[in-house]
Amino acid sequence: FCPTRCLYCSFTSYPIGVYKDKVDAYLDTMEKEMEYVAASYTEKKLVSIYIGGGTPSSISAEQMDRLCSMIEKHFDLSQVREYTIEAGRPDSTTADKLQVMKAHGVGRISINPQTMNGETLKLIGRAHTPEQAEEAFKRAREAGFDNINMDLIVGLPGEDAEMVKRTLEKVKKLAPESLTVHTLAIKRAAHLKQEMDKYSFAGDVDEQLSLVGQAAEELGLAPYYLYRQKNMKGNFENVGYAKVDKAGIYNILIMEEKQPIIALGAGGSSKLVFDQGKRIERVENVKDVTNYIDRIDEMIERKRKGINTWL
Repeated sequence: FCPTRCLYCSFTSYPIGVYKDKVDAYLDTMEKEMEYVAASYTEKKLVSIYIGGGTPSSISAEQMDRLCSMIEKHFDLSQVREYTIEAGRPDSTTADKLQVMKAHGVGRISINPQTMNGETLKLIGRAHTPEQAEEAFKRAREAGFDNINMDLIVGLPGEDAEMVKRTLEKVKKLAPESLTVHTLAIKRAAHLKQEMDKYSFAGDVDEQLSLVGQAAEELGLAPYYLYRQKNMKGNFENVGYAKVDKAGIYNILIMEEKQPIIALGAGGSSKLVFDQGKRIERVENVKDVTNYIDRIDEMIERKRKGINTWL
């Protein structure tokens, strides 16, 4: 779920205002999937939890508490080295939700402005201001979070190097522990793909990426992972920067493809690793929320077949 759908987004996400009445049924269904996975993996050690989206912080504080409690109920967390929640959209990151996350042992969160230019935020469909991003970050600090990531996108419509510099000056004042820079990827399922002729893309992406790299160095952050996607502007890449002891474990594991990742929920894509990465198989959940709820037994059966092959 998300507050709104961004112009460039191609992920599985649904506007919370329309789908809020389905959240509890969705959590009921996800718990059923959790029960199956937990029972099937009793001999495995859970080392990293990553709650992504959409924007998980779109749901209420009570629902967030329920989600985290479900995880604690069904899984052994004694070996977990990293517990991340994508707080993501600043307009959904409230003090009560941050308190819930902290109470459940979440150690790493993301607050993702993408840009600190108000005119661009309006253009790309994000219903928050740069000031709200700053406020959300400060609330997270006040709640005790000392491992905060911020996502930025370079190559956004209408943005040039000066606008990226403006963003980076504001980010440097906040001093996150990690910074992830995405090069805009224009995906087939995104609204932007259908409306390309309405937007201007005059900025030099190479220059913008260089500026982010300089800012990361000034913040004491070093690059720790890199990946490319299809249809990225200029055939550039996405890069994660972090302080030495704050690199995202989940990000490293998903890139190295040496360890299985079991995904729960609508749109979840589990990755089963064979022969130390020589062969990878994926087990997909349906993307539509209503389909996921209605077809959960089928999703569990898909996992059963995949897990039996892997185990």
